Amino acid sequence: MSDTDAKAAKAAALAELTKAVRKVEQAPRPGSETRVQRKVDRIAEQEAEAAAAAEAEAVAAAKAAEEAAAAAEAGEAPDTERTADGRETVDGGEAPADDASEDAGAETDGTEDSAEAAAEVGEGPDAEAELDDLPEAEAEAEVTVAVADSVEPVEPVEPSEPETEPGSEVDGPEADEAELEVDEPAVVAAAAPVRVARVVRAAAVAVVSDEQRVAALRAVAEVLKAGGAPVELAEAAVAGLGEAAAEELRADPWAVLGLPGVRPEHADGFARGLLGAEAGPGDPRRAGALACWVLEQAALRGHSALESGELVEKLAELNLPEAAEALQTVVADGRVMAFQEELPGFQPRSESAEDEDEVPTRTLLALERLALAEESLADGLVRLASTVVPAEGAWAGAVEAAPSASAKALIEAVAGHGLVTHTGGEEAKAEPAALLRAAHRLGLRAWAATWTDQGRAALTERLGGGSAPVAVLADLLAGTAGPGLAEDTSLALDLLIVLDAPQLDVELAATLVESLADGTRLVLSGDPGQLWSAGPGRFFADLLAAKACPVVASRTPDLGPIGELVSGIGIGELLPVDAPGKEVVILPAKDGGEAVHRALQLLTDSIPRALGIPVEEVTLLTPGHGGSAGTRALNAAAKARLNPGPGRFGGFDPGDRVVHSPTPGVSHPGRVVDGDAAGLHVLLSDGTRLTLSPAEAGKLRHGWALTVHQAVGRRWPGVVVVLPEDAAAGLTRQLVYTAFGRAERHLSVVHGAGAALGQAVAGREAAPRTTRLRAVLAEG
Repeated sequence: MSDTDAKAAKAAALAELTKAVRKVEQAPRPGSETRVQRKVDRIAEQEAEAAAAAEAEAVAAAKAAEEAAAAAEAGEAPDTERTADGRETVDGGEAPADDASEDAGAETDGTEDSAEAAAEVGEGPDAEAELDDLPEAEAEAEVTVAVADSVEPVEPVEPSEPETEPGSEVDGPEADEAELEVDEPAVVAAAAPVRVARVVRAAAVAVVSDEQRVAALRAVAEVLKAGGAPVELAEAAVAGLGEAAAEELRADPWAVLGLPGVRPEHADGFARGLLGAEAGPGDPRRAGALACWVLEQAALRGHSALESGELVEKLAELNLPEAAEALQTVVADGRVMAFQEELPGFQPRSESAEDEDEVPTRTLLALERLALAEESLADGLVRLASTVVPAEGAWAGAVEAAPSASAKALIEAVAGHGLVTHTGGEEAKAEPAALLRAAHRLGLRAWAATWTDQGRAALTERLGGGSAPVAVLADLLAGTAGPGLAEDTSLALDLLIVLDAPQLDVELAATLVESLADGTRLVLSGDPGQLWSAGPGRFFADLLAAKACPVVASRTPDLGPIGELVSGIGIGELLPVDAPGKEVVILPAKDGGEAVHRALQLLTDSIPRALGIPVEEVTLLTPGHGGSAGTRALNAAAKARLNPGPGRFGGFDPGDRVVHSPTPGVSHPGRVVDGDAAGLHVLLSDGTRLTLSPAEAGKLRHGWALTVHQAVGRRWPGVVVVLPEDAAAGLTRQLVYTAFGRAERHLSVVHGAGAALGQAVAGREAAPRTTRLRAVLAEG
């Protein structure tokens, strides 16, 4: 087939996919009165099942009690008893546990695969990768307890880290050149920042005994070994696929692609190990798994959806035959959700109804969890915007008493609307503080939420200190801080002000909005020039672009040389500033080695000596972890200079400055206190003490140097931004703006990126993200 014919066939297949999507969207959805009704229906079904199970259990318990009472009256002892841990005993002895190996099913012999069958699934050198090369999954050390008796564990290899940070603008060929890597290994595709959902409809979770869990782990380990996969994946398989994971993997070997660190070539090898010659490249199970994997990888780059053509191209690159037709089947099976929307930015040529242009559309495909999150988020925002009764009279005095024109505009907007956005820099945070004070004077239940503990402390200081109504957002949603819950399990609030709103991804934003009752006022405040969220979506930017609510743009400038420099970068200008107190210093570096040397000199000597800022209050920032002057190189040099030691606790020593990143986008600075048999003891900046096991220590890094993404939501008296030459390709205006804005009193820039810095500030915007929120908000 010629290239022209191939392109024509692909276009025809995409056209058929578009038609299929339109039919799905036009077809009525039974019982779906809202976008999220399917989710509600599913929860209701789970509740009904849980209630039925509870009723059956109660009936069985009552019957057992009657039988026991009857036996007691007759002077007979029951045949079976239960021990304290719930196990049954028969005539004084424990009932034997079921043999897990019998439930695992017969193993498929993967040793007789022909070379021809192996060549069918995937092409190129990567297709022959062995499953033993899989990275070891995090937090899976206990799996050997379950499988030690019957299965020999495969020796794990060191985990490989993704090349780019979550949501990073560096992708494709430039990623290798810049050597920027993820802040924390984000190999669990479904992983996201901590989700603490409100307790509204809690589906019952079946209680699984230790024996059942051990049996499930053993069964999964046998299946993994049969397919040539590391048994260390057993823990993750049971966690992700449930107690029937062994059966699911036998029925669909490509389901292993949803486990931590597994790539398509690994899944293909596993499928060949279980299915032999039946593991063809066009297997529908493979198509569904690949489509979900590509969408999960896109989510790590910040996309909440992908255009159909882009997804087809990526599937074709993974050697999926007739990718467009295969994708139609995946959509029909419900593995991914499809949507039609107007192309953004379309302008009709004529306003006449007789000469109306046909509006061009595009087909977007999304994972169910992200599609439902954006739709739920849009519904929730519309609900909050439409259920607040505009205030009369009481707010007038608060408006007049506002300390500035921008604060007055914000209070006035909140008085009349349920949903308000507020934009501005650091000094503009005085305006949400003024709003919070005014709301409390009016007797409202008002709280503010920040992204970090440092942000909470800074806002508390603006409010005069003491027990101010300010909490870290994660703590607020978890119920460990804040006003508590109302009777309907929503947050007991009349007004919630969220600072650092650009850091919320669509799933966390949906959780936040769902936690607020009708009539609650929500103010979303943040700096639109900063980096977007580490997770999928661009919630704050989409909300601003949709113009779905009033926007109050602060007129309060960030003063001083640093504020002047950062403000210029925000509008695309990198201009010299007058810094008589050495507030801004720029030092050249010819290569990465010199950049590291200059950064260490500034951190340990120049800044503390010349400006009186202690080393503990100075932080090094760089675009990524890898490269000649990434966080690894900088932290190694800083440790050797400031706290040398053998690294006897997993590479760490008491006194080491560290950063703990439990999930992508969340970073907690701290210091190592000590280590013992229990684990590594760490004191975080908010006063929390952690004890990390060896498995958990993988989420800990040295913290003298951070990536710019890790630094979001925090500021330091002194900041040294290191821009080596090999990071030049990844520089954007957003990244430079965010990095320079982390400094409070002093900013040093070790500049080795050459002309790329000015070019990034002048015109290199952040890589676009494909999202649906703006279009969904426009629908209604």
